Amino acid sequence: MDEFFLALLSAAAELLYEVFFQVVTEALVAFIVRSIRNVLKESTAINPILAAIGYLLLGIAFGIASLLLFPHPIFHPSKFRGISLLVSPVVTGLVMSQVGIVLRRKGKQTVRIESFGYGFAFAFGVAIVRLLV
Repeated sequence: MDEFFLALLSAAAELLYEVFFQVVTEALVAFIVRSIRNVLKESTAINPILAAIGYLLLGIAFGIASLLLFPHPIFHPSKFRGISLLVSPVVTGLVMSQVGIVLRRKGKQTVRIESFGYGFAFAFGVAIVRLLV
């Protein structure tokens, strides 16, 4: 019974770490996108489907880069390893959605990654890479 609780605690810690890592990474991406958008004021709107695919690919790229920084898992993989592929992007998407809501309430412009769908796509890309390795 103790092993089950230890495995459950390990899975929760792993999930919290992944969410934290993905939120910090998405905040960095939002900063970069916002900076680029300020430089290119007259950019044209991108198709939402292409933007989602772009954020997914960007997430995969950041996932690969994270493997260079952290080649070994910080937490020992738990018995519930695959659950992070779904739960982590959902939680990260919800956090990014709330960031977007707060920014809009303050009258600031948001970037696409500060919404649930695009935040989910980015975090899903990171999670796929981290899960497969």
